[in-house]
Amino acid sequence: MASNWDDLDDRLRPAVQAYVSEYERVRPQLEDVTREMETLIRRMFEDAEVQPLFITSRTKTVDSFREKASRMVGRVEPGGIPTLEFPDPLKNLTDMVGVRIITTLSTQNGPAANLIKRHRSIFDCRGDREKDIGSIESGTYGYSSRHLILRTIQNDVVRQYQKALDPQSKPNGSYFFECQIRTVFAHAWSEIEHDIRFKAEDPRAWTPYFDRQFTATAAMLETVESTFSELSDRYETVKGFWDEDGEGAVPLSPDRIKEVWQMLLPHVDRKADDDWGWAAKLLTAHGLDKTVLLVDLLQSDAISAVRKSLQHRYSPGPDRLLDDLLLWRFGTAHIDQTAEAADAESTPRRDSLRRRLAQMERYRQLAEQNPE
Repeated sequence: MASNWDDLDDRLRPAVQAYVSEYERVRPQLEDVTREMETLIRRMFEDAEVQPLFITSRTKTVDSFREKASRMVGRVEPGGIPTLEFPDPLKNLTDMVGVRIITTLSTQNGPAANLIKRHRSIFDCRGDREKDIGSIESGTYGYSSRHLILRTIQNDVVRQYQKALDPQSKPNGSYFFECQIRTVFAHAWSEIEHDIRFKAEDPRAWTPYFDRQFTATAAMLETVESTFSELSDRYETVKGFWDEDGEGAVPLSPDRIKEVWQMLLPHVDRKADDDWGWAAKLLTAHGLDKTVLLVDLLQSDAISAVRKSLQHRYSPGPDRLLDDLLLWRFGTAHIDQTAEAADAESTPRRDSLRRRLAQMERYRQLAEQNPE
């Protein structure tokens, strides 16, 4: 795989080499700028609600600078001289300094970007885009990340770099650099892809199979990120159900019961209709009228014990499972509160509940005799 430098028109090579030499000279001062930018951004997140997994930075290597400075653009007329994409790379390139903010979830990328953009006395945001290697329109994949182009405002470390670059100019402390915000999954993908595709020890060692597999893993990455974001949102919702002064205090209407049930037990098939009035009646019979009381009832250890004690042949639906959980907790009180009167002519529900309660009691006895 030929490099930009290798393909560079010989007539442009002296100018590019001069820029490369100058970059090599001032790069130590630019490394100071890089450290300063990382420090400033770290401070922004010290007491922030969103906390990155980690923050890192890098100064463009000399080889990488030479490659980018050697890019040519446009069609050239016969005998004409091609044009450099960056006529003055020391001024045109905005990625010589780069800061990376690595998040856990993709939903944190937006808040992290907004936090930085709010610090207008430190940085002026001159660009903000979602970068995706590949495009949604073409159906291709790659890692995606939030890219900010930031300009420093009257920064003293930048002034020192500007003095080193051009001692005759008046430094203003204004410098453009790039800040990338992406998830740890996208970060891992991009680092591996970059090492194999762009930093390979032998660039000839490339096959179409690699392209195919990188595309496939990027597609899986998108699914994984989406799943983890959904799990995080679900966790926050369930955590709110336990807040006795907040969501946990919400009364148990039929719709609220359905909402809580489907959040806690989405794997349990619900009834064919959306009428959860039956559940409200069962819960009200025991004074369970708030969200926090329902989530306390629907605990996994109780569900496991009920299923083991009754040896269900099939996974019970919500109506049967809720009935059994109440029977497990309240025993004969559940029978008396929800079944026919004991002296009724026909007592099918009472008889069924009594048989199931007897099974539960035998299971409890055996469990006490043979503790794990």
